[in-house]
Amino acid sequence: MKVIILSATTGGGHMSAANAISEYLSEQNIETKVVDTLEYISPILNKTITETYEFLAKRSPKLWKLMYNSSNHRAINKVVSSSNSLISRKLMPLLNDFKPDLIVSTHPFATEMISKLKSLNKINLPLVCVMTDYAPHRTWISSGVDAYVVANENMIEPMAKMGVNTEIIHPFGIPVDEDFFSEKNKGSILSQMDLSLSIPTLLIMAGSCGFANMENVYKKLQKSKIDFQIIIITGKNPRLYNSMQSLISGSETKKHHKFIPKFKIQNINLHNLRIFKNLIKKGTDKVAITKPTKIIYFTSEVSKYMAAADIIITKPGGLTISEALACNLPMALFDAIPGQEEENAEFLVSHNMAVKLDSKKENIEVIENLLSNPEELRNMRYNCENFDKSGSLANIHTLIKSLVKYN
Repeated sequence: MKVIILSATTGGGHMSAANAISEYLSEQNIETKVVDTLEYISPILNKTITETYEFLAKRSPKLWKLMYNSSNHRAINKVVSSSNSLISRKLMPLLNDFKPDLIVSTHPFATEMISKLKSLNKINLPLVCVMTDYAPHRTWISSGVDAYVVANENMIEPMAKMGVNTEIIHPFGIPVDEDFFSEKNKGSILSQMDLSLSIPTLLIMAGSCGFANMENVYKKLQKSKIDFQIIIITGKNPRLYNSMQSLISGSETKKHHKFIPKFKIQNINLHNLRIFKNLIKKGTDKVAITKPTKIIYFTSEVSKYMAAADIIITKPGGLTISEALACNLPMALFDAIPGQEEENAEFLVSHNMAVKLDSKKENIEVIENLLSNPEELRNMRYNCENFDKSGSLANIHTLIKSLVKYN
């Protein structure tokens, strides 16, 4: 059997889910091929779409939310789908060359393209759509899909209202690497990092689009009177890594001298002198690092650090939170991108698997309340554990075999 898995790099979770599926199917002696769909069609198009998404998500979240909500309406979504399907024919050389028995898509663009090719009778292959968020959106819904794999049971009813036959919706969970479900020795991991097993460990992770307030959150955590230690994973973000490294090493000094006004002698008075002193004080302030901290750049061992943590502070990206759930790790959610990440956060909070942090408020109390209430933290961990999607990859494998056999 041959399975092609189509994805895209807009957001980090789509390709990671595709790779997890590919690795598992390969272990079952199924030949697989993972393709970044937009990159295959046009590197320029891929770069444009990816950079536009990242710019809107970071710099214009209100505009992104407007676009997200608008595209969830049938009429607007139809226009978006039509423009997307114009380039679908460019996938035909890939499909003709690989000759798959089934297609898996982990991105709505790819799902729409394959659905269009099926409607044009260009191909006649089963299509499995793996949705990588915790609430449905109309951009994922296409007539050519034979089976949907979704994150949770709550998605079935709203998808039915979008016209999807409930019999083809399978709440197997977002697929993650099986290593996240394996047991690990927390004490050994912490010992290797020169950290203690006797105090709580906070893991702070930046998502694929960064974590705009990581530095600010870290500074606020230093004010806590509770003992804990911190592991920071910046991901492939050298600017953030260097900034955090500088802050942690104590070398961060804010240089404001170039903003200090040049007071003329005759203009010096008590008020101006006070302003001048405050500017000088700000220019020499350093953050007192009171919590033992380890900072890590990009790593392929995220599961290890999640296993060592008691709480993770992160953005609610679909894949990251699925990995945390696999590790039974309670979450504190920050910097949610309007739209899909906000909906992910709402699902987790409503099921008491996470708390929200507000960038406009002092969040130390939220973290301190969790660390001061072991019973509440245990309840959150239990809810994460009870949300068991450890069989996701095996279930996807079984589904694929049934569709190929049926077809």
